[in-house]
Amino acid sequence: MSPGQPVMRESVMREPVMRELVVGIDVAAAEVVVALRGAAALAPPTAWSNDAAGHAGLVAWLVPQQPCLVVLEATGGLEAPLVAVLQDAALPTVVANPRQVRDFARGVGQLAKTDPIDAAVLALFGAVARPAVRPRPAAARALAALVARRRQVRDLRTAETNRHKLAPASVVGSIDRVIAVLEDELADLERRIAEQLARDPVFTAKATLLRSVPGIGPIVAATLLAELPELGALDPKPIAALVGLAPFTQRSGTFRGRARIQGGRAPVRVALVQAALTATTWNPAIKVVYDRLRAAGKPHKVALVACARKLLTILTAILRSGAPWCPTTPRPAVSA
Repeated sequence: MSPGQPVMRESVMREPVMRELVVGIDVAAAEVVVALRGAAALAPPTAWSNDAAGHAGLVAWLVPQQPCLVVLEATGGLEAPLVAVLQDAALPTVVANPRQVRDFARGVGQLAKTDPIDAAVLALFGAVARPAVRPRPAAARALAALVARRRQVRDLRTAETNRHKLAPASVVGSIDRVIAVLEDELADLERRIAEQLARDPVFTAKATLLRSVPGIGPIVAATLLAELPELGALDPKPIAALVGLAPFTQRSGTFRGRARIQGGRAPVRVALVQAALTATTWNPAIKVVYDRLRAAGKPHKVALVACARKLLTILTAILRSGAPWCPTTPRPAVSA
């Protein structure tokens, strides 16, 4: 790419001049392309190799410039090594939802898609939307990796178990052996998750508080700590929207659609719904909500999502107060 190569349409670059530096990074398999947006005009993108040496050089180049925001988009894990290096260097890093970034690009009239353009769009997205930074220290990243790996192995076991039901006799033995290996791997991952939680006093304290709530088991607690670090810091409505448990109204003119949940962090939402299902039996506060909604004619899934949202509100209050679950004691007030 030549230094003078234009990377974005003129319409995309029309915005107030910024005094702070925002960095957009597009991650590809071989290289990462960097675009800057700040008080000066849009700088030509800079490419770095997507390996340890390239990451180190990029960080050494970025740190003296003191950016207020570094924006990447999720690329199926391809961005994870670079994100870890950026966060370890204390750079304010955000991993944005790619669908949100692409919708933003269309909204500003940028339909072309190349690595330099994508980097520039990410920088502009950061400058306009200012997404919140989500710090992920090394301990949290290690826990998140273990939790994600357990989820993958669990899904493999589920797939093999489903195959077993319809498998001919000639392959049943093979499936049984694979299931046995996966069971052992699950047990090992759960042990390592527990060890990872025990190494960090903050994790240990938070996990103890979360598990005091009936319905919250060790894996759900670990999932919340790994995938939802905002828990306890945000109010109920924002945290519910972040997880994907907040219903969004569907209305336009005379049309009145049914409110639906959408978006959010799917692993956390699934874990909370599973916990809510258990809590409808063992947690009196959740059982009351579920029974009331079912008696009012609400479908099972609707009532269960409402229970998951209620459970999330309870967990938020518990982490804020530092007091474990006690159904006979009024819960601390949480602003809406």
